[in-house]
Amino acid sequence: MDIDEENIVSSSAVEPSVPLAGNETVVSSVDAISLQPVQPVIPPVIPAPVIPPIAPIPSVPLPVPRPLAPLPVRPPVVRPPLQQNGDSRTTDSDSDQEESGSNRAAAGSTQEYEISEESRQVRERQEKAVQELLMKRRAAALAVPTNDNAVRARLRRLGEPITLFGEREMERRDRLRTLMAKLDSEGQLEKLMKAHEDEEAAAKVTPSEPEEDIQYPFYTEGSQALLEARREIAKYSIVKSALRLHRARRKRDDPDEDLDAEVDWSLKQAANLVLECSEIGDDRPLSGCSISHDGKMLATCSLSGVTKLWSMPEVKKVSALKGHTERATDVAFSPTSYLLATASADRTARLWNVEGFDKTWRLWDVETGEELLLQEGHSRSIYGISFHHDGSLAASCGLDSLARVWDLRSGRSILALEGHVKPVLGVSFSPNGYHLATGGEDNTCRIWDLRKRKSLYIIPAHSNLISQVKFEPQEGYFLVTASYDMTARVWSSRDFKPVRTLSGHESKVTSLDVVGDGQYIATVSHDRTIKLWSSREAEKDKAMEVD
Repeated sequence: MDIDEENIVSSSAVEPSVPLAGNETVVSSVDAISLQPVQPVIPPVIPAPVIPPIAPIPSVPLPVPRPLAPLPVRPPVVRPPLQQNGDSRTTDSDSDQEESGSNRAAAGSTQEYEISEESRQVRERQEKAVQELLMKRRAAALAVPTNDNAVRARLRRLGEPITLFGEREMERRDRLRTLMAKLDSEGQLEKLMKAHEDEEAAAKVTPSEPEEDIQYPFYTEGSQALLEARREIAKYSIVKSALRLHRARRKRDDPDEDLDAEVDWSLKQAANLVLECSEIGDDRPLSGCSISHDGKMLATCSLSGVTKLWSMPEVKKVSALKGHTERATDVAFSPTSYLLATASADRTARLWNVEGFDKTWRLWDVETGEELLLQEGHSRSIYGISFHHDGSLAASCGLDSLARVWDLRSGRSILALEGHVKPVLGVSFSPNGYHLATGGEDNTCRIWDLRKRKSLYIIPAHSNLISQVKFEPQEGYFLVTASYDMTARVWSSRDFKPVRTLSGHESKVTSLDVVGDGQYIATVSHDRTIKLWSSREAEKDKAMEVD
């Protein structure tokens, strides 16, 4: 370290300073000191690092934009410049330039956005859907009456039909709601309702003025003979109904009367019915039968137009009644005598009231043969008729799927029985006075309660149409139905359960009748046979087995 310091000092002492221009001094080297040449140090050349090539990024194709529906062309809106404090107004040249620029923009937009037919249809459908939605919301917000009579009255106020063909209560209410919403959207609903309220107020102020909407009942003027007949019917029915009610009260109050035992015995007797006799009735299919009030005579009619009488219970031919020129459709005995009535397709009826095929039923005087009443009421042909045991009522059924109950004392239709979905072919009153049975082409038998004015029970009786129904005529403990499924069936009138199936015919069973005490049932069929079903043979067989 000392040697280095001395070398430094000695070298600095022998280097004089030489003045230069600008007051700069340069130290000159000492000639005495020999300098050895020094080779320049060249740094090694480091090659640049080799960068590996980078794989090119794959090009992703740009998504093709969906063509949008062109916007509608809107006319340019020219707004005047707003004048504010300190702002200068635009010159005419500036406004002209703005107008020309806006016109060019509008022309360019017209060329770019042209509405296609499909877009226009889509827009129209959308507007229509929006209008329907608004209409539904408006209709839901309206107060519509729930009572059907009030709905009809409101429709009448608005000048609309109160009912349409096949329209039900809910459909009628929906129609009123839609109509009110439409009128409300047009601004006419309040006007119409107010005008109607003013009319009602004026009608209340002047009640003497006749109303134009009064509906008078339709009626046919009757003769004096019809009036006298109705008076006789009223007298007869009052006495009969009083006797029936007295008998019912006596059976109810008598401790010795056992109604359940009587019903059980009658149903047991019906369950033991067996085929006793079978006889060929005619060369053509049989269409109707009836048993006399005492059970000693059977009448049958056929498609040949001939009515035949048979003795009971042997079923032997007694006589033949030839008078109709067309097929006979039905036959019936008088409930008090041997008078017989026949009906035919030649539009004639022998002796007393029976329907022709002309949508009417007729009331005849048996003693004089005079027609007393021609009764309308059904919209299609009448097929069956039955009389109440008191003589005051008559029930008719027809191809319009209705059964109607008529008051013979006044000639009015007092009840319309709606329930069958197909034509009604058979009707029968029960001896109890308040039950009515109907059967039709819908394969069902309906039991109606006249006191409640509604259907009491529906019996799915047969697999084919029901051609005839009959209550047991004495007490009405059981009901018999005939059908085109070649069978007749017995049903309990207490719970309407099946009691017995009468099978034996080889074709459609067209009609049947029951003897007063219920021991015999007669059936006729398209197989041209009369079959007599009896419960006495079963009782005899049981007695023989006991012996």
